Amino acid sequence: MLSLKQSLSLNTLKTVGGSWQPSDETGLEAWYKNQTGITLNGEKVSSWADSSTNSFDMVQATASEQPAYNGGDIDFTAANSQSLQSASDITLSGAFTVGIRLEPDVSNVSVISSNTEPNEFFKITSTTNVRFKTDGSEVDLGIDSGTLVADLSLVITRNASNLITLYINGVAQSDTETLAGTADINAIGVRRTDNNPYDGTISEIQIYDTESTELTANVNSYLAGL
Repeated sequence: MLSLKQSLSLNTLKTVGGSWQPSDETGLEAWYKNQTGITLNGEKVSSWADSSTNSFDMVQATASEQPAYNGGDIDFTAANSQSLQSASDITLSGAFTVGIRLEPDVSNVSVISSNTEPNEFFKITSTTNVRFKTDGSEVDLGIDSGTLVADLSLVITRNASNLITLYINGVAQSDTETLAGTADINAIGVRRTDNNPYDGTISEIQIYDTESTELTANVNSYLAGL
């Protein structure tokens, strides 16, 4: 059966984040841009192209595991283990900044991770906790109030001293942790192997191999505008 495929570049629908763009940053590793670089197989997403210069495109060849394209968001159904995966790893060995605009429907879900290497993931473990695990070690980052099962922007940073900070809707949470290690990322929506599938929508993902107060502020502002 022939599949209907079309590439979408809908970034002209809105202007966000003022004049700053993720592509302005030399440390941009991968950028899964809102409503941009999406290839459809009917109403399903078969690919989300990396809008950085590094070409970590996320794809899914299995039709039943392709998430839906829903009102400009990518909509994952956990029951079908829907996910997207890159052919190569994004590796973050030092400082990093990860920004995501998402709306999970449930907790205990993997957001971004490795689907080939064990113990490499960013996961919402409960309605009030985000877990970052790498090289077999993990830290849990609790939120100050509210719930993670909501429409929100989530930013996680690690500085040169390996201090991990979680921002929810632009606000730094009080629970900070320390964890070194090389984070490997090649999947959106599952961790090895197809475990803890994500359920809900993801609108944008930005990944940088650097961290600064200015970058964090720009990412938070940009995601808030989506």
